[in-house]
Amino acid sequence: MKPIELPMAPVLAEPEPASVGTRRFRVEGMDCGACAKTVEQAVAALDGVSAAQVSFGNGSLAVAGDAPDAAITGAVARAGYRAHPAARAVQADGGPFWRRDARALSTTAALTLLVVAVIASLLSAPRAVAEPLYLGSMAVGGWPIARAAALALRRRRLDMNVLMALAALGAVGIGEYAEGAWVLVLFAVGTGLEAMVLDRSRRTVASLLDLAPARARVVAGGEERLVDVGTVDVGAEIRIRPGERIPLDAEVVSGASSVDQALLTGESVPVDKVPGDELFAGTLNTTGVLVARTLRPAAASTLSRVASLVEAAQGSRAPAERFIDRFAGVYTPIVFVAALALATVPVAFGGDAGTWVYRALALLIVACPCSLVISVPVAVVSAVGGAARRGILIKSGQALEDLGRVRVVALDKTGTLTLGLPQLQRVVADDEWAALALVAAVEAGSEHPFAAALRRAARERGVRVPSAEAFEALPGRGARAVVSGRELWAGGPRLMQERLGSPPPELAALHEAGQTVIGLGEGDRLLALFALADQPRAQAAGLADRLRAAGVQRVVMLTGDSEPVARAVSATAGIAEIRAGLLPAEKLDHVVALERETGAVAMVGDGVNDAPALAAARVGIAMGAAGSDVAIQSADVALMSDRLDGLPEALRQARRALAIMRANVVASLAIKAVFVLLAPFGAVTLVVAVAADMGMSLLVTFNAMRLLRPPS
Repeated sequence: MKPIELPMAPVLAEPEPASVGTRRFRVEGMDCGACAKTVEQAVAALDGVSAAQVSFGNGSLAVAGDAPDAAITGAVARAGYRAHPAARAVQADGGPFWRRDARALSTTAALTLLVVAVIASLLSAPRAVAEPLYLGSMAVGGWPIARAAALALRRRRLDMNVLMALAALGAVGIGEYAEGAWVLVLFAVGTGLEAMVLDRSRRTVASLLDLAPARARVVAGGEERLVDVGTVDVGAEIRIRPGERIPLDAEVVSGASSVDQALLTGESVPVDKVPGDELFAGTLNTTGVLVARTLRPAAASTLSRVASLVEAAQGSRAPAERFIDRFAGVYTPIVFVAALALATVPVAFGGDAGTWVYRALALLIVACPCSLVISVPVAVVSAVGGAARRGILIKSGQALEDLGRVRVVALDKTGTLTLGLPQLQRVVADDEWAALALVAAVEAGSEHPFAAALRRAARERGVRVPSAEAFEALPGRGARAVVSGRELWAGGPRLMQERLGSPPPELAALHEAGQTVIGLGEGDRLLALFALADQPRAQAAGLADRLRAAGVQRVVMLTGDSEPVARAVSATAGIAEIRAGLLPAEKLDHVVALERETGAVAMVGDGVNDAPALAAARVGIAMGAAGSDVAIQSADVALMSDRLDGLPEALRQARRALAIMRANVVASLAIKAVFVLLAPFGAVTLVVAVAADMGMSLLVTFNAMRLLRPPS
C-alpha cells in the first residue's frame, strides 16, 4: 500500500497566516495542463513566493511564502484566469459558471461580432465593413489568449495559447481574416466549454460540504441556542430535529432516530441510531429528535476530511498522466518545427507563400496536444469524485490505476466478511461463572474482537470481574495477566498447544461446529474453554462470484482463525481458497506470494488490524472507514460503510476508469495522427483543425464524465 503524497496543506483546511506555511487557492478557467503550468510559473515568479504548485486535476493552487493574497490572485488574473482562497471556495463559487468565468463575457461578445461579420460577408458587404468586424471579433475574443500566450513566451513555454495566437496572426498576415477570427473564437468557445464541464466535475465532492448546516442548535442550561458551527466546542450538546441535517460529528446522548448517511457512506437505507452511536456531519436525521455530544470541530468533521482527501486525490497525478506529459513535451516542439519547415522550405524552392504558410498554420494548430493531455486527469477527477459520492474513497490517481489492475482480492475474515461481533456460544468448565470472570479479567487489556466478546458476555450475565495486573499481549496467540495473585493465560489453539503440549479433546468437536475456541489456563493446566461464533455479513453471500464478475481472477481468505471456522464463513461467501491460522507476519508473506504468482493484490481489512498485509498489498482497502480516523488516513481505498457491496463496485469503477483513459488517449492520438498527415497536403482548413482539436477535447471530457455515474 503506497502512501499518498500530500506536500501541501489539505485543500479544505483553515488558511494559515500569509507569513506561515502554505495557502490554498481555487483557480477557475483552467482547461489543460499547459494552463496550470502557466499559472504556476506566473505565481512562482512573485517576490515572497518560495514555492507554487498548481493541480490541474482539482483546479487548485498551493503557495508557500509571505506574498500577499492580492498579489497572488493578481498574477493569476494576468495569466488569464481567476483565483480566490480555497477556504472561501464554497461561498465564492456560488452562481452559474458563466458568471464566475471572466472569459465568458469576452467570448460571448466575440462570437456575436463573428456572427455579424459572417452575415455581412454573406450579404456581399464591402471588405471595409466585414474585415473590421472580423478583426474586432479576434481582438475581443483573443485578448485573454494573447495575454496568456505572452506570459508563456516570457517563461519560454510553447503552450496551446501560443500556438493559437500564432495561427491567428499568421492567418491575418496572409489576408485570411475570417479564418483567423474563427480560429480564436472557436478556441475560446471550446476552452470555455471545457472549463465549465471540468468545473462541474471538480465540484462533485466539494459541493457535499454545502449540505452540512452552517448553524447548530446548542443545548446548555436547559436552553437551546442557534449558533455558527465554527463556534461550537467539542463536547457541547446539540439537538437535531427530524428533517434536519446533522451539523457536526457527534455521539448520540439521548433519543432514537434513523439517519440517512447516503452522501457519506453510499448506504441507500437509513441507519438506526441510539445512544452511544456516532453521527456524521451533513447526514440527514429522518424521524426522531436526537440530542448528541459533539466529537470534533467543524473543520475536522469526517465529511470535511473526506472532501479534503478526495480533492487531493483528484489533483494527484496518475502514472499514465506523467507518461503523456512527457510525450506531449516531445510531440509539440517536433510538430512546431515541422510547421516552421512547411512554411519555409517549399517557398524557398518556388512554392506559393500563401498556400504553404496556410498549410503550416493548420499543422501548427494540430501541434496543440490539449485533448491528449487532459484525457487522463479528467478521468481521474471524475472517477474519484463519482466513487466518493457512493461512499468509496480512492486516495490517489496511483491507487485508482492500481485498483483497476487488481487480479487477486485477499480478504480478512473477522470484521470484513463477518460482523466482527462474535458471541459467546458455550462455556466448557466446572464453574462457568467463575471461569467467565477470570477470562474477562485476563482479556481486560486486549483490543481483539474475541476479547471484547468475552468481556461483553461477562457484563451481560452480571458477572463480577476482578482486576488484573501485569497484562501482556501475545500477538497472534492471546494474552496473559496476573489475576488475584494467579498468573493466567487466555488464547487460541496455538497458545493452548504451547502451554498444554496437546490440544484438549473437546477442541476438535467445537471447531468442526464452526466455532472459535478460546482457552483459559494456569501454567500447564486448562481451566476452561469458551466457544465463540461470528456471523457473516448479509452482503457476504456470493461475494466471490461478484468479485469475479468485476474482473478479479482469484479470491482468497486470509485469517488467523482455524480452518473449520474459516470454512464456515467461506462457504457463505463462495471463497474456495483459504489460508487459516495465520499470524500477522504470515498474512504479509501470503500477500507477497499472491502478488508474485498472479499479479496485483488488493488486501481488504479494517484498516487497523493486519497492518503489515495491508501495507504489503498493491492496494490496501479499509472496510467501514466512516468512524475510523486511522482507516481514512492509511488506506489506499476506504469503503466508508460496512457494506461489502462497495468492494466489487470500487473494482468496476477503477476498471471503467482505466478503459476510459485508454479510449481517450487512443482517440486523441488517432485524431492527431490523421491531421498531422493531412495538413501538409492542404486537406485541412484552419477552422476544421481548431474544430477537431476542441471537439476532441470536449469528447474526451464528456467521455470521462460518465464516471460520475454508478457502473451498470
